[in-house]
Amino acid sequence: MIALKKEDIVLNKQFNDKIEAIEGAGALLKEQGYISEEYIEKMIERDALTSTFIGNMVAIPHGTDDAKKFISESGIVLIQVPNGVSFDGNEVKLIIGIAGIENEHLELLSEIAMVCSEIENVEKIIAATSEEEIMVLFQGGLVA
Repeated sequence: MIALKKEDIVLNKQFNDKIEAIEGAGALLKEQGYISEEYIEKMIERDALTSTFIGNMVAIPHGTDDAKKFISESGIVLIQVPNGVSFDGNEVKLIIGIAGIENEHLELLSEIAMVCSEIENVEKIIAATSEEEIMVLFQGGLVA
């Protein structure tokens, strides 16, 4: 399991469109040392193939299969967008950028899906006022 660190979380962000949102997630992944710059373009390319919107106001932008060479270490970043941003007409309030070495991206996706499949969890993350609150939700303090 990948641990979510305080530095991986951004609260109350605003984006004009999904490209800006994907670039924001990519920039945070890069800032945290998980990826190189080239991965961000692959995240945009991946979303153009199939939307990274997964439902429940959540999008999980990540790179294409051939982008793995641009990943330094597996990581996850989370951006809270309380006012929402449109992903192809779907309102997204939680952007979770991921970069997974080897098949770790599948593990990351499954962990995220478990948390975000419950709308109550997503609403708690969107309403969170601190990074710590979000970290607790991802570390198992989820809706019973």
